Amino acid sequence: MRRLVQMALDLWERSEPAAAAAPVPPPPPAAAAIADARPVTVPDSAPAAPPLRLPVPPPAPVARPAAPAAPASLQAHPAANRSILLQGQRVAYLLQRAKRRSIGFVVSEDGLVVRAPRWVTQPGIDEALQDKAGWIVRKIAEMQQRRASSLSASIQWEDGASLPFLGQPLQLVVDSEQRVARSGAVWRVEEDVPGSPSRLYLALPPSAGRTQIRDLVQAWFIQSARQHFLARLAHFAPLLGVHYTSLRLSSAETRWGSAKSDGSIRLNWRLMHYAPAVIDYVVAHELAHLRVMDHSPRFWDTVAEVVPDHRALRQQLKDMPAPPWDRAA
Repeated sequence: MRRLVQMALDLWERSEPAAAAAPVPPPPPAAAAIADARPVTVPDSAPAAPPLRLPVPPPAPVARPAAPAAPASLQAHPAANRSILLQGQRVAYLLQRAKRRSIGFVVSEDGLVVRAPRWVTQPGIDEALQDKAGWIVRKIAEMQQRRASSLSASIQWEDGASLPFLGQPLQLVVDSEQRVARSGAVWRVEEDVPGSPSRLYLALPPSAGRTQIRDLVQAWFIQSARQHFLARLAHFAPLLGVHYTSLRLSSAETRWGSAKSDGSIRLNWRLMHYAPAVIDYVVAHELAHLRVMDHSPRFWDTVAEVVPDHRALRQQLKDMPAPPWDRAA
């Protein structure tokens, strides 16, 4: 072993130069001192410098293959109890067992919900999810974009702020001197200036905070929604040949309405952000469920009897998210 080391050292010594190159002459003096400088004499020969010994370079690190990137995760359902990899993306979903004949998929702003019969095994559910992978991934991404757009449209609860009402801008005016609103809120359409937004005058003091403004506007929205919904229910129910028994208002973030077989109707008061035609579609949709309690072709034919362009209106409801109230306060 010592002999091998000695041979390696001998080879290293032979590869070094016998003598170092002549030293580089010193640089000329600065320009300011050139006039007074004396000639510099360079000796004919310079003493040889000692051999330069270079350090042995460290061994190059061994390249290791990069670890595979973790799959991207789509929005996880807040109550997720299962997860699966779909098209390279991790999807955490809520699995619900129910009395039904087939596996159903629902994608909302909360995420993916899978409803499956009790007799279907987990591998069977996984296979069904893979079959619908493209649709599921696309819909979840659309919902994420919808949520982002909704958050960017948050309402500023202050004097002069604007929010949509019946599809048009509504400007908030704090009427601290109560010139228009003696109490509560008063809605006025300024007809003297075409194209100007309508105004909601709020009987509040100048020191009113965001919470006070929001609560008063919300109370007015709910009151307006009940009046508007009752009028549209009275219009569409006779046309569809149905009779509803009660109306309740909701503030759900992901559901605009529902209907039960006992004739009770539930509608979201935040629908008042949308144009009247969109509201009519939702009202007719829920009343149609009193004739057909599913979403079969017969159901959509029933909706089309009173709202022929229901598909376009339904798409508007999806494409234009309502501004969030709870997050904005």
